[in-house]
Amino acid sequence: MQSTHPIALVTGGSRGLGRNTALHLAIKGVDVILTYRSQQADATSIVEEITAFGRKAVALQLDVANSGSFAAFSSKVGEVLADHFSCEQFDYLVNNAGTGIHASFMDTTEAQFDEMVNVHLKSTFFLSQKLLPLIADGGRIINLSSGLTRFSFPGFAAYASMKGAIEVLSRYMAKELGERRIAVNVVAPGAIETDFGGGAVRDNPQMNDFIASQTALGRVGQPDDIGALIASLLSSDSRWVNGQRIEVSGGMNL
Repeated sequence: MQSTHPIALVTGGSRGLGRNTALHLAIKGVDVILTYRSQQADATSIVEEITAFGRKAVALQLDVANSGSFAAFSSKVGEVLADHFSCEQFDYLVNNAGTGIHASFMDTTEAQFDEMVNVHLKSTFFLSQKLLPLIADGGRIINLSSGLTRFSFPGFAAYASMKGAIEVLSRYMAKELGERRIAVNVVAPGAIETDFGGGAVRDNPQMNDFIASQTALGRVGQPDDIGALIASLLSSDSRWVNGQRIEVSGGMNL
């Protein structure tokens, strides 16, 4: 049995772009399961906001860096689907959760590199794999990348390398999941005013002004620019978009 409303699972949904995405999905009539690592109060807050839109929402704890927890997490999602949504599968997976580091290629440590592998690449690969039985045929997956795979700034070698790998992985996922009519796309944000990376883009006026000067539309991105696009890409209006990298940067470094 499937829910009468679409259901999305958004990782890292308690803050930043994940939170914004969850809200835009709710506005479009989508129920949401969101994950948080440690910010339970923030997760509870977004659940309350989504409920205020008349949609259902559940927050689950998940550390995407711990791939050993994915099997148990998948089982928990199955329980939540049955208990809260009276169904067995969900429709949309948004692999959003992530952290960043700023370190030159010369100074990046093996521990920092391994963290980026675990948080971004390994989690997207194996969490999606474990959740596949719970994703409905005809569903959609969005993996988050970065504008930094197209243009380069010193200090992001490890982070951007993981995102580049996610873009390749996404094309393979689209190819191999096509037999189940599951579409897989990449959304690659440019610089966005959030707390990501310590809020440098949002809180550093010099950086903010520089990025705006390098962007065709003349400003730095806002969370609404990304959340709205992801919600639109998950809708039936975008049903024939598959295996694509969609950059959402306002025309940065053209």
